[in-house]
Amino acid sequence: MKQLSKDAFAAAERYLVLNARVVDRVRFAHRFRGGPVGQVVHAVRAYQNPDGGFGHAIEPDLRGASGQPQGVEIAFWALDDAGVFEAATVRGACAWLEANTTEDGGVPWVLPSVLDDERAPWWQPEGEKPPAALNPTAPLAGLLHTHGVGHPWLAPATEFCWRAIAGLTEVGAYDAMCVLAFLERVPDRERAEAEFERLAPSLRASAALDPNEPGHTHSPLDLAPRPDSLARRLFSGEEIDLHLDFAIDAQNEDGGWAPNFEMWTPAVVHEWGGHLTYSTLRTLNAYGRIA
Repeated sequence: MKQLSKDAFAAAERYLVLNARVVDRVRFAHRFRGGPVGQVVHAVRAYQNPDGGFGHAIEPDLRGASGQPQGVEIAFWALDDAGVFEAATVRGACAWLEANTTEDGGVPWVLPSVLDDERAPWWQPEGEKPPAALNPTAPLAGLLHTHGVGHPWLAPATEFCWRAIAGLTEVGAYDAMCVLAFLERVPDRERAEAEFERLAPSLRASAALDPNEPGHTHSPLDLAPRPDSLARRLFSGEEIDLHLDFAIDAQNEDGGWAPNFEMWTPAVVHEWGGHLTYSTLRTLNAYGRIA
């Protein structure tokens, strides 16, 4: 069983210092160096607009200032990771979500306002009035449940997620992670377990079991970044170990880890690289793979 060596860890830290955004550097410092959690909150809030939404490339491929649902999700994950779901930030974001919710109770994958912003070519809205989507409504609702946030947006969003999940027979890779984020965190555990068991074969199939599979794929570690993740039950110990070993070997000479999807403009290379490097270190640490 491979371990990320002390020298390799130091190289990853140096990569972050040289290349990563402040938000990823302070998340690393908080988790691995005892840095103040307040710096994470301040870094996240720097991306928040006065209306409560999040933009300004908190999602690196969405370069514009305007808020998007995906921006709120990334902000919530960063706060959750630091263990501080700061009330004022979250309350403002929930007000923004409520203002941009469809009649179905969820938020779209991307709002039409994205057309006025610089963005990666795949960020295209589904018409002038795009429908609600599990990506990102499901993880947003799941994280709010985790932190006991009481807000009017949450109940209809939760019901939308239950309806949408019940209608699934096959789950794509991105939706798989969103479904899991919801099922792992929603309070109704009996219902969540039943849906997990029903969808388990499709959830498992959404991951690339061969770590050398080319293209933009998701690995079992994307679905199960911690040993206590709900999705850990989808994979054998041998499969998880294989991907952990592969992750250790995939570290670049500069100390970082590179994304396996298109880098459409130079700015995103290290923005995504810093995000992925921190995420990889967090996963390796969760599985006890850092020396």
